Amino acid sequence: MTDLPVAMRAVVLIGHGGLDRLAFREDWPVPEPGPNEVLIKVHACGLNNTDVNTRTAWYSKDVSEGTTGSAPAEASDDDSSWGGAAIRFPRVQGADVCGTVVAAGSAAGAGLVGRRVLADPWLRDWDQPLDLDKCGYFGSECDGGFADYTKADIRNVHPVESGLSDAELATFATSSITAENMLNRARVDVGDVLLIPGASGGVGSALIQLAKRRGAKTIAMCGASKAEAVSAIGPDAVVPRAPRDLKAAIRDAVGRDTVTVVADVVGGEMWPHFIDVLARGGRYTCSGAIAGPIVELDLRTFYLRDLTFTGATIVPPGVFADLVTYIERGEIRPLLAATYPLADLVKAQEAFLAKRHVGNIVVTMA
Repeated sequence: MTDLPVAMRAVVLIGHGGLDRLAFREDWPVPEPGPNEVLIKVHACGLNNTDVNTRTAWYSKDVSEGTTGSAPAEASDDDSSWGGAAIRFPRVQGADVCGTVVAAGSAAGAGLVGRRVLADPWLRDWDQPLDLDKCGYFGSECDGGFADYTKADIRNVHPVESGLSDAELATFATSSITAENMLNRARVDVGDVLLIPGASGGVGSALIQLAKRRGAKTIAMCGASKAEAVSAIGPDAVVPRAPRDLKAAIRDAVGRDTVTVVADVVGGEMWPHFIDVLARGGRYTCSGAIAGPIVELDLRTFYLRDLTFTGATIVPPGVFADLVTYIERGEIRPLLAATYPLADLVKAQEAFLAKRHVGNIVVTMA
């Protein structure tokens, strides 16, 4: 590591709150990899809702509103992370890293040095990799990729052979691995019909591609201003974000008024309508609640219709490696909405929160 700088640029989260809690620094220390870690020179890092929710302490059980980007007054620092614990500050966020390995720890070997890589964002106790209570998230329980350099366990780092740009590759990690996990949890297969609320976002747009890869039919929900762009992703139908009669909208779109699976990251006021369109024996899977986490459920609908509900957060080992093969084979494509330089991360988050884009927003280090 003698040829590497000792200081780097980084955007540092200094505490819970608004965008003013993100500090751009040019004197942040370059991390030193441990024995089983590699040092990655970051080329690009994608944005996701976890960045915003962690900054604002939205994960706190005291919060009942949807994701806004502002810190709710009722949020508690004590349970402010996705896992229900406190966050340690200062913290460099950013989970969706694309970069080049430039150094390796004593036990990691030099095999990846010089190679372009993606990083699996799920941190594990590698002695007990299936223990969910011992899992963490890149940029949450450790420093992440909104910096010139980051370090990661060698077992989380995957070389990628692709003609895609660094920024395009940085669109995949969180969105696509979340979507694939949702589909796995809901056992989506050929013949399924999926309703995808929030289809214009990173996870929603990934769900369209990954579900179609499995041979399922997809119905995307989005606002009218995004319908054309979402249609270009390839869903079988697009319906309005909040139709007066969801069953009628689905029937007009695909000739039936029920679906076998709802893959949801939205929640909020529309949630009962999502559940109402599930066919008997249908499955609901969820990995977000950007429109609001508190919803109303009629338990009679749940048990009389033999529904199955699954949460989808921690992704099992091996799924990220599958995702990399999909990328390399061209089976899924990036949806890069915009790029911003690292110094403009605040502007990037403002654009992310405005929700006028389709796909993913990425910061670059060039």
